[in-house]
Amino acid sequence: MHIKPLGAALLLAWGGLATAGTLPQAWQAARQQDPDMAVAQAARQTGDARRQQARALWNPTVGASASAGLMGADNRMGGASFSAPGFGQVDGASFRSAVDAGAGYRWSLGARLPLYSPERRSQSRQLELAGDAGELLWTATEQQLMLKTAERYHAVALASAHLQLLKQQQVSVDKALVEAQDRFKLGDQPITDSFEARARAEGLRAQVLAAEVDVQLARRALADSTGWSDAQLADIALPNTATTPLAGGLDAWLERARAHNLPLRQQTLAVANAQQELAKAERGAGTTVDLVAQAGRDHLSGSGPGTGTLGSSAMSGTQYMAGIQINLPLYTGGQRAARALELAGQLQQAQAELDRAQQQVAQQTRALWLRLQAAEGRGAALLAAREASLARLDATRLGRQVGHRTTLELLNAESDASAAELALTQWRSAVALDRLRLLQLAGALEEATLAQP
Repeated sequence: MHIKPLGAALLLAWGGLATAGTLPQAWQAARQQDPDMAVAQAARQTGDARRQQARALWNPTVGASASAGLMGADNRMGGASFSAPGFGQVDGASFRSAVDAGAGYRWSLGARLPLYSPERRSQSRQLELAGDAGELLWTATEQQLMLKTAERYHAVALASAHLQLLKQQQVSVDKALVEAQDRFKLGDQPITDSFEARARAEGLRAQVLAAEVDVQLARRALADSTGWSDAQLADIALPNTATTPLAGGLDAWLERARAHNLPLRQQTLAVANAQQELAKAERGAGTTVDLVAQAGRDHLSGSGPGTGTLGSSAMSGTQYMAGIQINLPLYTGGQRAARALELAGQLQQAQAELDRAQQQVAQQTRALWLRLQAAEGRGAALLAAREASLARLDATRLGRQVGHRTTLELLNAESDASAAELALTQWRSAVALDRLRLLQLAGALEEATLAQP
């Protein structure tokens, strides 16, 4: 069977030219251009830093301090008792040590190693969860942009195919209009045929103008996300992707989506984070056990008190210790208990949101899987409809030439054939995008998928 004009238009729309960018190329360009990827990359780097913080929480810490300047001290004690060889027992003694306006310094050095802290353990886990969330955000943004790029690419290809079909139909209708006018002049056809052909021609002209706007808008959206030039946007054709259903039954895809769907995994992290936040407020969470070591020294030298008759004076002291330090909060005024009640409510909310998200993902997965299962049968029906519409168009065109069909019948046959071509093109695009959407729901959308035949 020879190729009909409308069939040739469809093949042209699918063929494309060498200057047109491919879908994988569009994705690579969008990956470098889209600001959402920059945001996700920053979140990913932040997540790596938070993992390092989680590990550092259990590392030993060392601190030092020092000060120097003009200092003074006056220590007094009264009513003291003491005994010493040669002095006997002395009661009611008084002691005083003082330095006025002397130079002094003070330094201390301390080290601490956490051994036990439920609150610190929860904080560490939260930092690890934040790191995982940054990685998930990166992957989810990448897959979302991949799907969005495919949708924009298909939108350009569909708009271009629709415009091409309308222009091809416009050529046929204009030809029918000229023929109707010529036959009216010869008295072989009523004036109504000319009116019908002109009305259809004007209607198609309006559709072509609207379709040209749709093409420009679709190209602009793709150009904004990819930075492509007009040459790369020209003559974009739909990728020749597979239209057969993906392997696996519905239960298998539901399980894959439940386990690997990225938004669900993000919400699961939110639940885990709420659990750790609640653990930080529970009874006993503030208890800490640390291994500590401390050392310090104070020194002060100057003149004695009064008029200086006591001469110079100096005071110094050194302290050090190493051992276990335990902190145990006994009563916080009810603040910790109230905080725990608040966080328990937030945990219930996060869990409810996870349950709702799981239900929504399951519904979306089921709908896409069922649509893909029916795609092959629907495609066969659309292909048969196209062949039938083209055959009808051939027969109507021949009948119009011998006077058995009217101009209106020919115009209707042209319109039906164009609609059948467009429906088949839209079906192929819808199936390709549904495959990508199902893979995204299952967390399995990859760059290689865009180039698969």
